[in-house]
Amino acid sequence: MFRFAIPAVAALGLIAAAAQSGAANSDAPPAPDGMGWHLSHEGSMAKLAYGLPNSDQLALMMTCEPGRATATVYGEVQPASPRLVRASAGPLEIDPLGGGLLDEARIPTGDPVLRRLARTGTLAVDGEAGRFELTATAKERRTIGEFFAWCGGNHA
Repeated sequence: MFRFAIPAVAALGLIAAAAQSGAANSDAPPAPDGMGWHLSHEGSMAKLAYGLPNSDQLALMMTCEPGRATATVYGEVQPASPRLVRASAGPLEIDPLGGGLLDEARIPTGDPVLRRLARTGTLAVDGEAGRFELTATAKERRTIGEFFAWCGGNHA
């Protein structure tokens, strides 16, 4: 039972922290809780995540490959866009790292909500806490730009 309770409590904490960070100015210093935007690469795939650095505690992660006009989205919160498409209509897989359900969706990289993220550093998201915004510092905005440049094609 604790295997499922601990990741669930951690996920709710991330959602609450993400909701609080949505009120911050995009040029403000990083949140004291350490939450922020981070970019990594795995092979040809780029991963843009909002969460704690060097951890599996992420509220949102988007992945893409060069030249693809679609990003895959994972996490407890998802971009607030009508163009977001759930990848699975059937039963969801169990996340091997957190023990919770692995919720995957896809969104065009040219979607207005992603273009706004690239342009202003603000991403409107939906989660259990409702709709709120994740913001980026000036340094994180450059990281976000690198992600969309990596994706290529019809990018934000």
